Amino acid sequence: MVRNKGARFASLVAVGVLAFGALAACGDDSDGGDDGGGGGGGEAAGKVGVILPDTTTSPRWEANDRPSLEAAFEDAGVEYDIQNAGGDTAKFGQLCDSMINGGVTVLMIVNLDSESGKACLSKAADAGVQSIDYDRLTLGGGASYYVSFDNVEVGGLMGSGLTACLDEAGKTKANIIYINGDPNDNNAALFKQGYEEALADKIDSGDYTLVGDQSGFWDANKAGTAYEQLYTQNKGKIDGVVSANDTMAGGIIARMKDQGVAGTIPVTGQDASVEGLQNVLAGNQCGTVYKNTDLEAKTASDLAIALINGDDEGAAALATGSVPDTETGEDVPSALATPVWITADKVQQVIDDGFADPAEICVDEFAKACEKAGIQ
Repeated sequence: MVRNKGARFASLVAVGVLAFGALAACGDDSDGGDDGGGGGGGEAAGKVGVILPDTTTSPRWEANDRPSLEAAFEDAGVEYDIQNAGGDTAKFGQLCDSMINGGVTVLMIVNLDSESGKACLSKAADAGVQSIDYDRLTLGGGASYYVSFDNVEVGGLMGSGLTACLDEAGKTKANIIYINGDPNDNNAALFKQGYEEALADKIDSGDYTLVGDQSGFWDANKAGTAYEQLYTQNKGKIDGVVSANDTMAGGIIARMKDQGVAGTIPVTGQDASVEGLQNVLAGNQCGTVYKNTDLEAKTASDLAIALINGDDEGAAALATGSVPDTETGEDVPSALATPVWITADKVQQVIDDGFADPAEICVDEFAKACEKAGIQ
């Protein structure tokens, strides 16, 4: 993807202030290897270690979060080491040990599950290393701070988005199903809370009937299988699908194509992935929740710098909110960005932000859909 990260961050500083509250400003790895890439250094006398979770549950981790974090740290002159656990909890633990033993000042993690995440954060605390939960809260982990999006609102956008698509299709009565994320991911519970709340009135009134509620585990094949089972159980009488991300939506839409119903049953998603945006433009996906990772990464970088410099006041100014840890009952100081619902007529916004590249989206059968939507 061609991405002008320097230009993006210059323009996003002001946006980040609005999105996160008062921002008191103060390498390449994949499943195949550990050469994660460090860099930066100079302005802050410390080092940030970042552990990303995998490359499969969503393309965002390597396609968006890594370059966003790299650009933020480079821009701030912070030394960093970004690694990817490749979906392996053992590797996650090894990376955690290596970073702590390697002298990182701040450790930022996206946990694979709360158990392994908690073990890592406990080691960091014992070593006097400050920690940041990035995107996913580690239940019981006791991270110093949490940087993410408002994940209940993410789910809310999927719920209200599905309603808008059903309204547009003239569906005043509808059978709907939920294909949820991984039950081991606290974010999946927050997303579900959001779309349950957004759809509660429709369900309570009898306008919508929830006829299926299963986990797709952030996996396209598992999500597709879950959808197909529910479709068969309901004898094809499904009018709308809440899919908790674009990866799962892709698997569901593939099964819908086999059934000849793709584009007739609204499906939600999130992450504004290339596949997700293509499906939205093609009319096979109702919409996707766009989370501009530059905003998340910029705040995480600013927070890491404040922690490195011992600037408690600056850190507190960044973390203007809090999120409850349901395991400990404690509130975790948090900085939460605002997500955006993207339909076909709004895909250009994602491209204008530099988050997506039209050269990747507008290929093959999607070229005509891009032309129709005025994608540039």
